[in-house]
Amino acid sequence: MQDGLENLDEDLSGLKPAQWKARMAALAEQHGMYQPLGDKHFTTFIDQGNTLLVTFETIQGIHNLSDQAQPLGFDLVKNLGWSHMCVVSDGDTWFRDERIYGFFDQLVDDGFFDEFENVLFYGAGPCGYAAAAYSVASPGATVVAVQPQATLDPRMTEWDDRFAENRRLSFTDRYGYAPDMLDAAGQAFVIYDPQVRLDAMHAALFARRNVTRLRASHMGDAVQTRLIEMEMLYHILSLAGSGKLSEAAFCKLFRARRNNPFFLRNLLGRLEREDRGVLIALLCRNVTERMRAPRFRRRLEEMQKRAESGEFTIPDKR
Repeated sequence: MQDGLENLDEDLSGLKPAQWKARMAALAEQHGMYQPLGDKHFTTFIDQGNTLLVTFETIQGIHNLSDQAQPLGFDLVKNLGWSHMCVVSDGDTWFRDERIYGFFDQLVDDGFFDEFENVLFYGAGPCGYAAAAYSVASPGATVVAVQPQATLDPRMTEWDDRFAENRRLSFTDRYGYAPDMLDAAGQAFVIYDPQVRLDAMHAALFARRNVTRLRASHMGDAVQTRLIEMEMLYHILSLAGSGKLSEAAFCKLFRARRNNPFFLRNLLGRLEREDRGVLIALLCRNVTERMRAPRFRRRLEEMQKRAESGEFTIPDKR
């Protein structure tokens, strides 16, 4: 841990909302800055190194994803000595608020982002939208967005019926259409599961010369959670912050899915729906050889019986 950051290890879980927010403010002010942005938003800034990580997170996500109820960026601050700005919302707001527009306008006017050698924006879902949209404030920045929406403007994405209650939010004013806001980015990465149709359709809208779309197949509709489970997210952000993230690097990290129960169940489910007997047998054989998996063992026994009846042939082990 970097010197002087010991109190960033403080366990904030179990605190009441007002207490948690007060402790977040105190920690931020001790190491940098805290600023409220209306009733639904606030931002914290930890001033450390020459790499700045800007994350967009929700209060609910912070409590659900962190055992200590800390923002995602705190680990990178403590372990890599990065600076960290966290823009926090209460619920999914897509950060569509004039006070946030004004906050980023002021950062631009003050030359805030120019003080850092590397700037990285990160978020997932509605927060991924915000990471892409507000990255325009720091030309040349790197962006990592997990399952981002491009916009909720019904004239553009009327096919997405998941967020009907948020259609009244304006996505046509400043910092509006996220894919366009990425034009100034040095490089951007959009991570999504192509099997989740609506996420894949949003990802297609981000097609740009400087955007790499990274397919996280069979990760479902909570890709960020799966990345955290596989201990991938920290490495993805670390590589992105040092300019080393690429499709090849992501694919190498993504091999961790071989040991992820959610991925394996999802893959098995798809093969079962398609009745791919040989592939089911091969998958179940591979899994049962590496881990304790009763469901996969039972399915392997079923496939072996079907193979013995002459329905198909299971290739021998190499």
